[in-house]
Order: sequence, then structure tokens, then C-alpha cells
Amino acid sequence: MLEDQPTITESAPLQERLATLEEMQRAILNILEDMNEERARLNDTQRALMNILEDVETERARTEQARALLEAVNRELEAFSYSVSHDLRAPLRAISGFAQAVVEDYAPRLDDEGKRFLGLIQDNAHRMGQLIDDLLTFSRLGRQQMLETQVDLQSLAQGVFEELAAQTPGRKIQLVVHAVPPALGDKAMLRQVLVNLLSNAIKFTRPRPEALVEFGYAATPDGGAYYLKDNGVGFDMQYVGKLFGVFQRLHSATEFEGTGVGLAIVYRIITRHRGRVWAEAQVNQGATFFFTLPGGSAS
Repeated sequence: MLEDQPTITESAPLQERLATLEEMQRAILNILEDMNEERARLNDTQRALMNILEDVETERARTEQARALLEAVNRELEAFSYSVSHDLRAPLRAISGFAQAVVEDYAPRLDDEGKRFLGLIQDNAHRMGQLIDDLLTFSRLGRQQMLETQVDLQSLAQGVFEELAAQTPGRKIQLVVHAVPPALGDKAMLRQVLVNLLSNAIKFTRPRPEALVEFGYAATPDGGAYYLKDNGVGFDMQYVGKLFGVFQRLHSATEFEGTGVGLAIVYRIITRHRGRVWAEAQVNQGATFFFTLPGGSAS
């Protein structure tokens, strides 16, 4: 307050006036010191902001370089995919076509072994075509744009199963679909997940007189997961680490057909949806595949 401040009057003794002047001088010096400290802090803040801006600019340049490199890689992959799709399919079609022509036109001149060899040529050409299709699907998944919507996996699984079961007439296959929560994701991609998992379940239950497949949702320590369970041939859990790799097969091609890419596609789709996928099984006791997805909740 002003009335509390010491004042200098003509009647004040000289000593009091000097003390008052010294006190005012100290106060002014303190104010100047505070101003210098504040100026130093402002300078430090300015330098820090400049460093942050430089770091941001450096990171932006790196991001631009990475984006340009990624675009170049994507262009190369597109060119590779086009080459694989067109340059490999043409000779495969020729091989299969000539083999079929030989069977049709020269069948009377061929013995049973010759016909068997031609059949093997056609079967392997067809398998190579499937392998090309699966590899192209796998390579495009990382670049395919995702359109996230709420997906009713319960009805989607039922529809996919009906389509697949219609391709295996004569087999007794039962699908049990439990109530499951909707998921947030790309419907086309999630349909591909169910196609691959249900196809495997139908394939690996082939030795069973009555196949049972079950789709549902189960509680897990970190929330919940969708699962697809079958009563098929199962597999040895010591090889589970190979299960989702490209070209990794736990059963021979003579036992069960396939390219060894289907589960790798499942893994890539689920991880793109920020989910997890894993499997549990016992030999001759069936297998269960679990996967998590955003939006999946039992509540």
C-alpha cells in the first residue's frame, strides 16, 4: 500500500532519509534482477520452441520421404501383382488346356498310367492357379482400403457356411451359431476371415462321419474373443507357431488340399483390424481358432 511506503520529508533526519533511499535502491535492484531472470527464462523458452519446431520440420521431412518410398514400393508391388496375375496364368492355362486336349483326343492310345499322369498335370496346374490367387489376395491386403462399419458376424457366419456346405454335397455338417456381439470392421475382409476359417473347419472334419462346427463368443482374461471350433483332426500344439505363416502347412497336401496361405490371410486381416488371432488344438480332438476385433463386447 502507498501509505505503508517510507517517504522522504524535509523534516526527516538525514539518517532516516539515507536508509529510505537504500531500501528503495535494493527494491529497484531486486526488480531488475527479477526482470533479468524472467528475460532469461523467456530466452530459454524461445530456444526450446525453436528446437521443437526444428524437430517437427525434420520429422515432417522424414515422413514425406517414408511416404514417397512407400508409394514407390506399392507401385512396384502393383506391377509385380499384375505380372504374376497375367504372365503366370497364361502358361498355366496352356498346360491345363493341352493336357485336357490330349486326354480328349488321344484317350484310346493312352494306358491308365498315361491318363493318370495327365490328370496329375491338370491337378497341379489348378493348384498353381489357386496359389497365385491366394498370393495376390495376400499381397493386396496390406494396401487395400478399409471401410469400417458395424458387422453382424452371426448372420455373416451363417451365410458363409451355407455357401460352403452347398459345395460339399453328401456330407453331414452341422453348424451351431451362438449369439455374438457385432464387430467394427471392413465387412468384405471379415467375410474373408470367416470363409477361410470355415473352409478349414469343413476340410479338416472330412474324416468324421458327422462334422460339428461351432461359432461363438467367449470371455478371455483381457476381454472377449470370437471363436470357431470344430471336431476335426486337430494338430500338434508344438507347431502352432508355424500356423499363420505363408506356405506353412501342418498336414500334407495328399491328406488335405490347400495352398498354405489361408491362415496367413486371416492373420493379416485381423491384425489390420487391431485384433489378435490364435489357435488351440489337440491331435484328433479338433481345433479352435480365436480372434478379437474392435467393437466386440459381450455387454
